[in-house]
Amino acid sequence: MSRILERVNGPEDLKTLNLTELKKLAAELREIIIETVARNGGHLAPNLGVIELTLALHYVFDSPRDRIVWDVGHQCYAHKLITGRKDRFHTLRQYEGIAGFPKRAESPHDIVETGHSSTSISAGLGLATGIRLQRKEGRVLVVIGDGSMTAGLAFEGLNNAGHLKEDLIVILNDNEMSISPNVGALSSFLSRRMTGRLARRLKKDIEKVMEKLPGGDHFLHMLRKSEGLLKSALTPGMLFEALGFDYVGPVDGHDLEGLIKLFENIREMRGPLLIHVLTKKGKGYLPAETDPETFHGVGPFDPKTGKVFKSPGPPSYTEVFSRTMLRLAELEPRLIAITAAMPTGTGLKAFQQRFPERFFDVGICEQHAVTFAAGLALEGLIPVCAIYSTFLQRAFDQIIHDVALGNLHVIFAIDRGGIVGEDGPTHQGQFDLSYLRLIPNLTIMAPKDENELQHMLYTALSLPGPVAVRYPRGSGLGVPMDSEFFELPLGKAEVLREGSDLLILAVGNMVHPALMAAEELTRKGISATVVNARFVKPLDEELICDLAAQTGKVVTVEENVLPGGFGSAVTECLADRGLKVSLKRIGLPDKFIEHGSPQILRQKYGLTAEKLLQGIYSWLSEHRS
Repeated sequence: MSRILERVNGPEDLKTLNLTELKKLAAELREIIIETVARNGGHLAPNLGVIELTLALHYVFDSPRDRIVWDVGHQCYAHKLITGRKDRFHTLRQYEGIAGFPKRAESPHDIVETGHSSTSISAGLGLATGIRLQRKEGRVLVVIGDGSMTAGLAFEGLNNAGHLKEDLIVILNDNEMSISPNVGALSSFLSRRMTGRLARRLKKDIEKVMEKLPGGDHFLHMLRKSEGLLKSALTPGMLFEALGFDYVGPVDGHDLEGLIKLFENIREMRGPLLIHVLTKKGKGYLPAETDPETFHGVGPFDPKTGKVFKSPGPPSYTEVFSRTMLRLAELEPRLIAITAAMPTGTGLKAFQQRFPERFFDVGICEQHAVTFAAGLALEGLIPVCAIYSTFLQRAFDQIIHDVALGNLHVIFAIDRGGIVGEDGPTHQGQFDLSYLRLIPNLTIMAPKDENELQHMLYTALSLPGPVAVRYPRGSGLGVPMDSEFFELPLGKAEVLREGSDLLILAVGNMVHPALMAAEELTRKGISATVVNARFVKPLDEELICDLAAQTGKVVTVEENVLPGGFGSAVTECLADRGLKVSLKRIGLPDKFIEHGSPQILRQKYGLTAEKLLQGIYSWLSEHRS
């Protein structure tokens, strides 16, 4: 462990360090974060960009009495290292290790459990109001990135905070805006002078004197207006001032000494305050500075060269989606691609480059993305919204009200369905089948492999109304890819294996493990029919009921929470038809799934071929007895 960090067991230890030691600590933190993420994977560029900001916040303020709220939370690694978790940092994002996002169970310094963007201002305002109502001690500081500030929820929070006038400090971590050195230096100078105690006292004294003079109100109004015009002309603060915030900035987010002085100046200021901090993603590590998009969230890599390790094997489902979209765009000129700030993650980067006029990145605004798609569909276009499962749940109302109610032809390409892994409970795509299945007019498909994915996307082009195609994270199975597309018959399942003792109904990436389990059951003298459901909605009710009646024993398998999921749909179908059969549902339990590798989590929750075999055989044994 590095020499300075050895002396830091909590934020209070930072206050014993001088500026030279703090700068050395910043370099140590960068080294440890790069080394750990290179081994474990994680969010590198965002964390390297906020190290000085993190140190300055903890140096000046008193966490956890002063509540520091990290928007999204993917930039909290330095925060974790200096708040008592340095000895466990090597377990970052590993099963039963420390999480890659703030986690309240880990530390009292992690104030809000978070992993999605743009929630911090609303949560911070609630904290600040709660502190005031209960006459508690402490300030509330919110750190939010410029990307997160694009979402509507952030502006809802800003608007309400400006109205309530609570003591809330919002730090806008801007790592995209370019500002010239001269303007930056002048803005930093103005910010420090305008927030210094002497300047604030002098300003109040002048206001008191002017209020007593004849015509002083008018002159005072002109002075305030002049100050506002000067700040607005030199900085982007006019919008925040209009929302009721005092605006400070922009300031250099890597000037540790300047940040400390600024935070000391504004520590006693009251009311809503916004500090505009300019930082560089990937600061201090050239590969991440050069390519912050790749190193935003990255798998293991060589820290010396920055080369990301790629496992040999079949293409990922995301890559297959990407290639299919290019082919479909050639066939269908009405096809439009939409992403919510994830062109690379969703696989739409190639589409953006090939068809720029048919590609739209709306920012971190999933709700807007869905309603924007509805408008496009109303004009006869076919929009494809490519959004991760966990993020699409943010647009639940828009799917119902703006798309499904009008039966509009919008295609939802839902990446990361099911277990995602190391990012943990905020990112597991465990709820989508449940929250989508209840929506009228919506067709829901899940492919058993990457070849079926391309055919489902092609089928979605011709289906009436809204369509959701849900597929997992990670590599496909390596099956042969058909050169020509074909349409799947609506609501029709596929019998993959015939048997007489048991019916196994599987969906999506659970079909292959179910087939393997059925093969092993044969060795135990049990003959199982295996069906690839393909459609979660509408179900192939005729096939399911016919086969269930023949065997009398049914197992459903899904990588989704059991409440309301595929197994629930089958249960409802059998009950509505009055069929009395023995039924076992296998899927994720009614809980938030922790972080860990997908392999470990599937093993734990019984979703590998081996665990399916054990679970089904045990159930059959109990059924016989």
